[in-house]
Amino acid sequence: MTYLKNSLIGYVPAPPFDSIGFVRIYGLTMALAIGVAVLIAHKRYAKRNSNSTLVIDVFLPVVISGIIGARIYHLFTGYNWSRDGIVGTIKLRNGGLSIWGAVIGGALMVAFICHRKKVSFLRLGDSIAVALLFAQAIGRFGNYFNQELFGKPSNSFWALKVDPIYRPVGFENVSTFHPTFLYEALWCIILAGIIIFLERRVANWPKGASLATYIGGYCLGRSIFEYLRIDTATKVFGIRFNLMLSIVLCLAGFLWLMKLLISNKDIEKYSELSIPEAE
Repeated sequence: MTYLKNSLIGYVPAPPFDSIGFVRIYGLTMALAIGVAVLIAHKRYAKRNSNSTLVIDVFLPVVISGIIGARIYHLFTGYNWSRDGIVGTIKLRNGGLSIWGAVIGGALMVAFICHRKKVSFLRLGDSIAVALLFAQAIGRFGNYFNQELFGKPSNSFWALKVDPIYRPVGFENVSTFHPTFLYEALWCIILAGIIIFLERRVANWPKGASLATYIGGYCLGRSIFEYLRIDTATKVFGIRFNLMLSIVLCLAGFLWLMKLLISNKDIEKYSELSIPEAE
């Protein structure tokens, strides 16, 4: 009852628990996110391509590569070595998986598998793009239950209350912060809807355009969320490395999208069922 009452006072309350028995909710959200991503990607790819089981066939190595990439990236850009030490590098119960590393690791494995199976990387990437956005939206709620990766102090009615033990150094007396997990989750859902709308409404929507929209659109939102965040992060010239990466990839994604749209006369329509081809 207290939890429900707090949510009506003027802020998003801290989670009442972070585990169910010995199982961390963070882990459950990651598992749910992976499951949703596989189902959506499989449905989207099977609808447009002859190799209808490709996503099911490749999801395990892609997921493993994504998790490894997510952890390695976090260790180099956001891991607190002085606090957690070498032993903590293999502990995943409390989080520490970077979406950037997951995308890079997963993309490399997808590219390798597509090359081996002689199928289009862009076709598979387009199918995965929307699936990733829904998965990322779900995964961000794992950050909520871990009380991590929140933003700067905020007094807005949607601000997130953080328990004292999770407040960063210098913010011990601040109780409410920007719920960047919620901002990103909402943005991912909105962007997924935009991509689906464009696929259905834009004539001759080119191969690779959904993937390019994902890269540009997600990084546009992520650059704003990175600016708000106050967690430990690697900085270059005083700027968060992930913020710089977001801006660069945002520009690259939209420039790629523009190139595809301009030259879409030479690219197959999505409405055509085609034989997989090598990139």
